[in-house]
Amino acid sequence: MALCFQKGTQLLKHCSLHVSVRPSGSHYLLFGKGFQTWEYSPEYALRSYTYLLVHMVPVWVYNHLLQPNRILLFYFCRCLLGLLCAFCEVYFYKSVCQEFGVQVGRLMLAFMVFSAGLFVASTAFIPSTFSMYMCLLSIGAWYQRRYELAIFTTALSTYLSWPFAALLGVPIALDMLVRRKQFSKFFQWGAISTAVILLPMVLIDSSYYNRFVVAPFNILYYNVFTSHGPNLYGTEPWTFYFINGFLNFNFVFVAALLTPVFLEERFLFPIYPMICLAGAITVDALQKLWFRFLVRRATKAAHYLSHTAPIMVSAILVCSLLGVSRISALYNGYHAPLDLFMELSNVTGDNKLPADQNINICVGKEWYRFPTSFFLPDNRWQLQFVKSEFHGQLPQPYSKGLNATSVIPPHMNDMNKEEPSRYIDVAECHFLVDLDLNTETSWEPNYSRHSADWTVIKSVPFLDTARSHNFFRAFFIPFVSSDYCMYAPYNLLQSKHLKLGKHDPR
Repeated sequence: MALCFQKGTQLLKHCSLHVSVRPSGSHYLLFGKGFQTWEYSPEYALRSYTYLLVHMVPVWVYNHLLQPNRILLFYFCRCLLGLLCAFCEVYFYKSVCQEFGVQVGRLMLAFMVFSAGLFVASTAFIPSTFSMYMCLLSIGAWYQRRYELAIFTTALSTYLSWPFAALLGVPIALDMLVRRKQFSKFFQWGAISTAVILLPMVLIDSSYYNRFVVAPFNILYYNVFTSHGPNLYGTEPWTFYFINGFLNFNFVFVAALLTPVFLEERFLFPIYPMICLAGAITVDALQKLWFRFLVRRATKAAHYLSHTAPIMVSAILVCSLLGVSRISALYNGYHAPLDLFMELSNVTGDNKLPADQNINICVGKEWYRFPTSFFLPDNRWQLQFVKSEFHGQLPQPYSKGLNATSVIPPHMNDMNKEEPSRYIDVAECHFLVDLDLNTETSWEPNYSRHSADWTVIKSVPFLDTARSHNFFRAFFIPFVSSDYCMYAPYNLLQSKHLKLGKHDPR
């Protein structure tokens, strides 16, 4: 239980819009202000507001009862996600013990607890994480022969979060239809699940978009039946996925590859627990082979566990050490944006800002590390973008008014084409977030070194990947990594030309 809360509060890995946009959309539902991406435009309607509401109802209750700092709302949501993940993992663990035995279950649990991939994925506010929860429940229910629950949770994952997760239900469908011939139960619960989940979703989403919307169909159509959908934001070579799998699961990922089943990268979040299970089965099989061919001939021992404990202990020890090392490296290297944006609350209190003054906090090349609108102290703070070397489409604030979710925003496209309307002049920025890598281009000046224009009010070390050793930036080794990893100052800058509040600190 303590670990699930640690996951929720200690790490928000460096990512792009898939981390920040869902919380920002939720921020709009709570406070009437937030960022909208083209997927939430009524013209495209690829995303479901029902998914956001499911997460925001407990946050709304917490906010109205205690009215805490907005950052606490964000972490409250992440802690709830961690708690939900913990319950799903316990259910899955019990099911694995029932299906494969306690030994496999214990190995899998150890691999899951110390997996860097699951540490990140378990509290991420993205649809594939919710699909991972549902995968834990659906596969667990399948192992317990509770087919009704398996179908319902698969449908919940498919309709509410990520339609591509339906592929994870194929083994369940084949088992019911081909092996057990349970046609009636399969189609009956498929229809019940659709009626209970999809119909309310359509009603809720259609009311927000002010037109008939089936969000799962829209995202499926966009990614499968359009020429630009699946490849719009780039693809990676196979080596990227192998390295990523090893970083997240170390040798467990390699062991999992020795099992028959493997899926592509886009399904990795939902199948992260399956990787741990496959790795546990492989280690258990290795123990049995070791006992059969090297131990049993020399002894009459009755059970393989009596003589193969060192294999199990070694596997868990290596997995845990590498996992903790990877998690520590992520935290030490990439935690700076969270610390920096938390400083805005102190700035608000120190400057005693007028209630009617808007404050522009700007990001340029660091746009994709902005955590979420929950880190902006109140509605006076406006996140703004200044031009950088990035040439894709950035999000824009929701329109003003109660019906903003149904208004088609201008200057949006589904081709990731740059929209110049997103940018403001850097001279209009009260604050600016900048990573000082001691380099600059025409569109990315080194603002931190422009002391005539900016004052550094907070600086936090951030990993400079280009100047750091590949291994030691990936895995933290106490007393050693510091000699091979270089850090750059991640700075919060305050303009020297724009007055701020009644008591300007300059």
